[in-house]
Amino acid sequence: MPKDGGQGALIVCALQGHAMQSKAIHAVHVGQRWPLTTGQVGGVFALLACSLTLLIWLGSAQSAGQLPPSGWTLVWSDEFNGPNGSPPDPAKWAFDTGGHGWGNNELEYYTARPQNAQQQNGNLVINVIREAYTGPDGVTRNYTSARLKTAGLFSQAYGRFEARIKIPYGQGIWPAFWMLGADIPTKGWPACGEIDIMENVGFEPSTVHGSMHGPGYSGATPLTGRFALPSGRFSDDFHVFAIEWESKAVRFYVGNKLYETRTPSDLPSGTNWVFDHPFFILLNVAVGGNWPGSPDQSTVFPQAMLVDYVRVYARKER
Repeated sequence: MPKDGGQGALIVCALQGHAMQSKAIHAVHVGQRWPLTTGQVGGVFALLACSLTLLIWLGSAQSAGQLPPSGWTLVWSDEFNGPNGSPPDPAKWAFDTGGHGWGNNELEYYTARPQNAQQQNGNLVINVIREAYTGPDGVTRNYTSARLKTAGLFSQAYGRFEARIKIPYGQGIWPAFWMLGADIPTKGWPACGEIDIMENVGFEPSTVHGSMHGPGYSGATPLTGRFALPSGRFSDDFHVFAIEWESKAVRFYVGNKLYETRTPSDLPSGTNWVFDHPFFILLNVAVGGNWPGSPDQSTVFPQAMLVDYVRVYARKER
């Protein structure tokens, strides 16, 4: 969706209001007494209306994550404002493709087709489709989806990583916004490290998980925490999911709610903190697998994950 709509109108409104305010003040300075002229009174009211509009916009922009968080500098982003139907920017995203289960006995085939990943109305849309699909490797699956990554294009150690996402919903649906160590080609998993900024499994529609995997604390036994909505489902609306990552700490957020902090002191005895090097970003929606289980008769297809933006920040120099 457009991120900056209304800002131009607000600037014009502010400039007009300032001009009207100047005229009203000038009238008083030159000795005019109340009542002011109709135009001057209108200018005062216009200024008040503009001020109120600006305050409302600032509040909504902050709640939607449109304003940079205090203390951070934006260093990389994708706002997904490409033409409708266009693929994700190839300068920023690559695709993982295949249907070999991805180590979790998943049921989908990840493709690079526009049917499964495209920009639409200011969002990245990852579509999960129930269809018989045979890939070029000869593997046939009954579901297709997409898995995007910035590997080889962008990675960073430390900072704030955030995305505004409306996740899908349904038994067996597994959306994720996560990161892997950029040294995975040489170190392998889990030695490279993994940070799951947001994971959801369909049987928990009101809960997301934030986790960290490394050697000796991976798979079913990561460092992990969870955040539950007081009411409703995460699929009802967009939410900002984020981490703030420092050399010896990772903090997990939903919106402005800090719900989990992990440090080396949380590691199992004899294991190592492997979150000290650049990581790249991934976005995907899996189907089935060891954790969420398979779809059932209640699961509706197609499903879609909408990503409004992904942004990465670095700490401002002090």
